[in-house]
Amino acid sequence: MTSTLSREAARAKFFELKEVDGLVDDAVLDTVWAGLATLRPEEMLGRWKGGEFNTGHAINGALAKAKWFGKTFTSRSDVQPLVCRDEDGNLFSNVKLGKGEASLWAIEFRGEVTASMVYDGQPVIDHFKRVDDTTVMGIMNGKGGVIDGRHLYFYLERV
Repeated sequence: MTSTLSREAARAKFFELKEVDGLVDDAVLDTVWAGLATLRPEEMLGRWKGGEFNTGHAINGALAKAKWFGKTFTSRSDVQPLVCRDEDGNLFSNVKLGKGEASLWAIEFRGEVTASMVYDGQPVIDHFKRVDDTTVMGIMNGKGGVIDGRHLYFYLERV
């Protein structure tokens, strides 16, 4: 059973963990997640810069190798989930890596309905919760996102 932190304590712990240079425990991230507020899909609209928590997940580091910048939510039906930088530093939607783009929905995850991004071409759903007005925490879920029983934990900061 995941213990619950107050919103304030969850936010503080999130920012502490974001600065960790090394492995972060999944269970600690789950506790932070449980203390954060849910979001409506419309609150995700805009461009976001991303980063990940290093938990030792099989995908950790792969986004950096792809020069992942973040995500762009133009509308609920128009989402660029893998905005990357090309060799010249220009941003582009990496539809090859993402197997298409994505859409934005309100989906139940861990007993709460929150803003979630569904990939068009792969069985992956990213769920989001609010850290503050410019930061969200994400958990990658779905048949293509849960590897060896573990989720990928990441964050987005509004640009």
